[in-house]
Amino acid sequence: MTSSLHNIRVLDLSRVLAGPVCTQILGDLGAEIIKIERPGQGDDTRQWGPPFLKDSRGNDTQESAYYLSCNRNKKSVTVDISTPEGQKIIRDLMAVSDVVIENYKVGSLEKYGLGYEQVKADFPRLIYAAISGFGQNGPLSSEPGYDFMIQAMGGLMASTGEPHDTPMKSGVAISDIMTGLYTAIGILAALNHRNTTGQGQMVDVALLDVTLASMTNLAQYYLTSGAPAPRQGNAHATIVPYQSFETSDSHIVIAVGNDRQFQHLCQALNHPAWAQDPRFADNKSRVMHRDVLIPLLSDVLKTRPTDEWVRMFQDVDVPASAINRIDEVFALPQIVAREMKISLPHPQTDHPIDLVGSPLKLSETPVSYRHPPPTLGADTHSVLERLLGMKSGDITALKNKGIV
Repeated sequence: MTSSLHNIRVLDLSRVLAGPVCTQILGDLGAEIIKIERPGQGDDTRQWGPPFLKDSRGNDTQESAYYLSCNRNKKSVTVDISTPEGQKIIRDLMAVSDVVIENYKVGSLEKYGLGYEQVKADFPRLIYAAISGFGQNGPLSSEPGYDFMIQAMGGLMASTGEPHDTPMKSGVAISDIMTGLYTAIGILAALNHRNTTGQGQMVDVALLDVTLASMTNLAQYYLTSGAPAPRQGNAHATIVPYQSFETSDSHIVIAVGNDRQFQHLCQALNHPAWAQDPRFADNKSRVMHRDVLIPLLSDVLKTRPTDEWVRMFQDVDVPASAINRIDEVFALPQIVAREMKISLPHPQTDHPIDLVGSPLKLSETPVSYRHPPPTLGADTHSVLERLLGMKSGDITALKNKGIV
């Protein structure tokens, strides 16, 4: 079955997380991803462990769990872009690619003649996606940006955590991940524009911009009211009840999104009169009187275990869930049915490795899992020979000089 992006080739000069997340999405959709890495070291995340993938003898490989999480469906080619020979290889690969993506510090690639302004005249159809901390312009554009500091700078940390406790970052590098998603969207939009005009363009995506955009309703709370939304921990600034509660054995999350669901919740708790109380009858009133309502709900919810409450609420269409550990998530029948854990053979093990599947479910052009995350430089020879027509002896000579 044909993949959506089977005719697209991406030259991936990115590393760590935002860029690799983007290119893994494109790779799952069928694009050919040529991942460029530094000879000898490769993507920084290869060493971000433990844990590491174990080889057939039980020894650590060079593939950390971090690296494995976002690098399937790619071919690894090692090139030293600081050398003239390496720069020529990159330009030659640009000539046969549809997209190039990089997340170097702004201005870094210009030193090698590989910046957008330096290549766009030679490759007018090329989509050039540049990920950075702060974007290609502005007073901070030349500064490095990392997910943790961007979460702090962009307002995410200030809105995360308990009201009177220390602000907290997200448990995962959400600014990086969201930036990867936005970059993939931008690339797809640019490809569609090129299909109608023949013209390539730069896609400029900044972690700080994405983090602010990801604040959505909390950012708009400030723009509308003139005051920052209060940090609510596991509660919600403008919806009640929409938070976690203690049960007799653990905790439960209840996410009531409308008045009808609140009525069903009150019935399940055997307190239908709460739904008729003017203080709680609609969401605006519940937000205003949360200090009264939440203790009432808490007292009842402590009387039964989480699983029992979840079953009761599901029966009456009240959104609720236990707070699952990741092992419990992968065991969920819903996750199994959605095929969110996949397995691929790996050359360094005698058994398939497990990976997180794609959430994209396309009926006519489904995602495909063709290659495990590649070992460092595994495809250098084949890619240079196939795409650039280089001779085996020439590739060997470049390897001996440390250029590839």
